[in-house]
Amino acid sequence: MSTTTKIQIDTKTFIRFWLVIIGFAAAGYLLFKASFGLMIIGAALFFALAISPLVKRLAGIFPSKSRNFAIALAYIIIVGFLIAFVAIVFPTIINETIRFLGNLPYIIGNATDNVSFINKFGNSIGIENLQNQIMQAVNNFSATYMQDLGGILTNSITSISNGIAVLILSLVLAFFMLTEGPSIVKQFWSNFSPNNTNVKRTKAVIHRLAETVSQYVSSAVTVSLINACATAVAVFIICLIFGIAPGFAFPFGLITGVFSLIPMFGSFIGGAIVSLLLGFNAFGAGIAFLIYTIVYLQIESNVISPKIQGKGMKLPALVILSAVTIGVYTFGLVGAIVSIPIAGCVKILIEEYAADLMDDGKLNGSNLKPSENKSEPTEDKKLIAKAE
Repeated sequence: MSTTTKIQIDTKTFIRFWLVIIGFAAAGYLLFKASFGLMIIGAALFFALAISPLVKRLAGIFPSKSRNFAIALAYIIIVGFLIAFVAIVFPTIINETIRFLGNLPYIIGNATDNVSFINKFGNSIGIENLQNQIMQAVNNFSATYMQDLGGILTNSITSISNGIAVLILSLVLAFFMLTEGPSIVKQFWSNFSPNNTNVKRTKAVIHRLAETVSQYVSSAVTVSLINACATAVAVFIICLIFGIAPGFAFPFGLITGVFSLIPMFGSFIGGAIVSLLLGFNAFGAGIAFLIYTIVYLQIESNVISPKIQGKGMKLPALVILSAVTIGVYTFGLVGAIVSIPIAGCVKILIEEYAADLMDDGKLNGSNLKPSENKSEPTEDKKLIAKAE
């Protein structure tokens, strides 16, 4: 004998259920459509947090001036650097690449004129006049690339123009975040009781997150400036030795300085690019700078970075590499730069969540060793006490 159970659902409950499903789907769709705009807002917020230390230092240098004056001065410095980078580095790279491609057949011809084994090797595999065929292929490649160079430059200029438009929008948003952000945040917290423990702890956590981003960016920029100055000096000396125009020192220093902002691999990539550009002028100069890059990276990783960045956010190498990989494949170059501070913020949130579990008694603190069970002030408690 079988029994059948019937479940009756009234019409209102059925409609509410599907309205909730449709609402979540609509919210997800809207977030997906607005993802690019949210990325711009996130980049502006990151930039605002990044230059906050610079604004504070400028405000300290000019105590009689307002915060808005310090923000404007910081923007003049940063925008001036961006304009100098675009105006100096890009033309240098383009000119050196065009000159190298134009001279490529001549360079390869000189290198292979006295190499008789090329034709012998070609004959051994059934190819006659292999050397002439290689030269013909190089000439065709150079001619084809020079013909298509106009289209390549046009596409590159279009992409760069779109990037500049996004950058300007991000800078404008960050400017308003710096000028109006403090008052908006103050007005927001005024809606809550200042004596509430949860409010104090939340403010302390947010302060830790902001300080993490600011400290990381400040230390990374300092290391990149040292890298840029050292590269400029090294390039200047190498240019004098190999008879190359020493004017390459400044733009090549900017290249390595900017690329060094990319965690882990950025300094080597910048050094490889400079080595390649120097090699276009003199092969020995490129090799010499590559050797310098390898030596300098050892000094930077073992001496400069530990002194300036200290222990940093105490993230394991595996976490850093994973964060950089996700950032690169998700948001490209920008993702690589912001991946480590984001990982540091996630670490702080996990620490705070674990602290909440301990405070709520969800974890058995009696199982800890006596030395670990002592109530020592944590970072957020110190910040709460400081705020009080």
